[in-house]
Amino acid sequence: MTDVADVLEQAAPAETPFIKELIKIWRAQDSHGAWEGKPDLELIAPYIVDKEARRALPIIGDPDPDTIWRLELFFNAVALSIERATGVMISPMLKMSHEGFGRMVLIGGRLIVVNKQLRDVHRFGFDNLAKLASEGEKFVNAGVEMITKFPEVARY
Repeated sequence: MTDVADVLEQAAPAETPFIKELIKIWRAQDSHGAWEGKPDLELIAPYIVDKEARRALPIIGDPDPDTIWRLELFFNAVALSIERATGVMISPMLKMSHEGFGRMVLIGGRLIVVNKQLRDVHRFGFDNLAKLASEGEKFVNAGVEMITKFPEVARY
């Protein structure tokens, strides 16, 4: 993992709509107020796994519950961003083996708006905040595009 100070230096990507949505979702998880004083970017710092940290992780390994939780929150932010853009309620579904292989789908109506094959979930993370923002926006744009292409299926 990178140093929190490195993440805090990357303020420009933090202004993207996806990162703002991700931070809102993290804040919503804090039911007891333990993170109230934490800066926003410090909350999402665990998503930043640089190349050195990734190399230190085993090639094959079982994902820990915190990593799975971060993955779920990431795709929840994608789902909510798509909902805000389209007005279609999006439901995430995750199916994963204990080894970290599986699939994440985001469903709107009867339409699969995002379909992501998961591999090596124990290594889930992004090189930097800009990459996190760009990958999130990529999924959001793909979902919005799918709903725009098949609106009658998504709104059924």
